[in-house]
Amino acid sequence: MSPRDHVLVLPGGAYAERAEHEGAPVAEWLRGLGVGASVLDYPVLTRHPEPLRSVRAAVAAARADGAERVGVLGFSAGAHAAGMAAYAPGAAAGERPDLALLCYPVVSMQLATHAGSRENLIGPVADDALRASTSLDRLVTADAPPTFVWHTAADEAVPVEHAYLLGQALAAAGVPHELHVFPDGLHGIGLAADEPGADAWTSLAGAWLSRVR
Repeated sequence: MSPRDHVLVLPGGAYAERAEHEGAPVAEWLRGLGVGASVLDYPVLTRHPEPLRSVRAAVAAARADGAERVGVLGFSAGAHAAGMAAYAPGAAAGERPDLALLCYPVVSMQLATHAGSRENLIGPVADDALRASTSLDRLVTADAPPTFVWHTAADEAVPVEHAYLLGQALAAAGVPHELHVFPDGLHGIGLAADEPGADAWTSLAGAWLSRVR
């Protein structure tokens, strides 16, 4: 990517809040790589499809402001919102990001794990059709944008099964992607500067950003 490109950063927070440490410090790191970046305050404590509409509008706005390519980088529930923008059908021209970086993402709304994000986004009694239509692994198609995913095997809040489901879907669809799983690190570690092993994700992501087309 180049300074003419832009990455929208979506902090996590179970669709109830937005974690500060997954916002401004991450945008600063991206700018240090020479990539334009800003934090997106997508709506929380609101139901689907409001977060998706917000991300799509922000992608379109970044293009209107002159960005040649627009990426999304999200953490946890923010990664789910970013992934919805990357994979869900129905995007208007200019609303779909060109690449996605998903950090310990909430992927499946059909799993029992991490019910908080699911209930905040689609309610506690959502039927299976709605849960499927908001599960990233069920939305991936061959034209999905290149994707970088990382997770930790020690994550108990959003188990690594979520990342594996997405990796399988991306592989099955032939979508260019990288998937990295580190053994240690609790959920919500952000830039992971103090977590040996997982701290490598930033260098891996930076190298991927320099290669992705």
